[in-house]
Amino acid sequence: MQPNAPQAPVPQRGAADVIAKLGDVAAVAGLRAIHLLAWRDLDDPEAGGSEVHAAQVARRWAEAGIDVTMRTSYAPNRPSHGARDGYRVIRKAGRYLVFPRAVASEVSGRMGPRDGLVEIWNGVPFLSPIWTRGPRMVWLHHVHGEMWHQVFTPGLANLGSRIESRWAPPLYRKTPIVTLSPSSRDLIAKRLNLDPSKISVVPPGIDTVFSPGGERSPEPLLVAVGRLVPVKRLPDMVRAMVELRKRVGQLQVVIVGEGYQRPDLETQVADANAESWIQLPGRLPTDQLVDLYRRAWAVTSFSGHEGWGMTLTEAAACGTPAVASDIPGHRDAVVDNETGLLGGSDHDIVNLLEELITDAPLRDRLSAGALERAATLTWDATALGTLTVLADDARRRARR
Repeated sequence: MQPNAPQAPVPQRGAADVIAKLGDVAAVAGLRAIHLLAWRDLDDPEAGGSEVHAAQVARRWAEAGIDVTMRTSYAPNRPSHGARDGYRVIRKAGRYLVFPRAVASEVSGRMGPRDGLVEIWNGVPFLSPIWTRGPRMVWLHHVHGEMWHQVFTPGLANLGSRIESRWAPPLYRKTPIVTLSPSSRDLIAKRLNLDPSKISVVPPGIDTVFSPGGERSPEPLLVAVGRLVPVKRLPDMVRAMVELRKRVGQLQVVIVGEGYQRPDLETQVADANAESWIQLPGRLPTDQLVDLYRRAWAVTSFSGHEGWGMTLTEAAACGTPAVASDIPGHRDAVVDNETGLLGGSDHDIVNLLEELITDAPLRDRLSAGALERAATLTWDATALGTLTVLADDARRRARR
């Protein structure tokens, strides 16, 4: 799924046996109603991979008969109360006030009864260990670290960094945590000083709409998909693409997504006289994104932080290999030299892209590997894996 899209693809029903298994797991653990606390939901203009993950899992839990409610911040032009794919969505308060107001709603019982709580820790936590004692777990996709200083003023950046790395982690030492990849688990354990044995790895899935088909572009086409924000390091990518085109001649680059860096990127592209071959089409409907993945010679990412690299595995499901930065998250989404190539520096990535563009057998081998790996990643497995962690916590508490 396109991580910056405000809408979900056409819902894909979970396999009947998985839905039945979800229902059984929930029933045995007494999880009739589950609340999710999230910074944003899928209708937010700045929704990303975290919101896609939550929507896909919540959909399947609801399909299994669990009463699911998601509490999140206000989304422009969306109602405060709504429904999506069988679960409720409550959108109230802004980017900062959503944290205390969501907690107040839970403590006062205004969101209704719950048997389990999922806190999605996206930079700023909801501090659930302080105010709830029932079954709970945290979804933590990655540590933000220096991202705070890329986005916020020094004062806010220092505050956010201290909350994330110093003040909050001690509260979560007994809380089950779910992350997307082994490399993210290791980094979370190291940076936040948490016990890795309490961090479960449950990889994200790939929506079945992403599949092979069509024909490759007749000339080299590279695609990048994501929010136009500093962590994606898109200005560095544009400079690298200018260098790459000098080496390979014909080249087309499409950067899909929206974000507040768009004006700067448009200026950078214009200054480089690259408007004829670097496109910034904004968000794309899912069918157009699938077509773009299928036509691309490779999908690329210069991102500095990722919990996984969802766009890379979406492209893999379309038979398109990835060439990306060698960072936690990417190391698990991409099997180096099997489903794509990982570079430790911008210079390395440019060299690897040049190699892939000029070596057809390499492209074919990586494409086949990407398809094989993508077939193992399903949202059904993600929904079951995450629910199992919460159910285990519920059973432990019941025994005590």
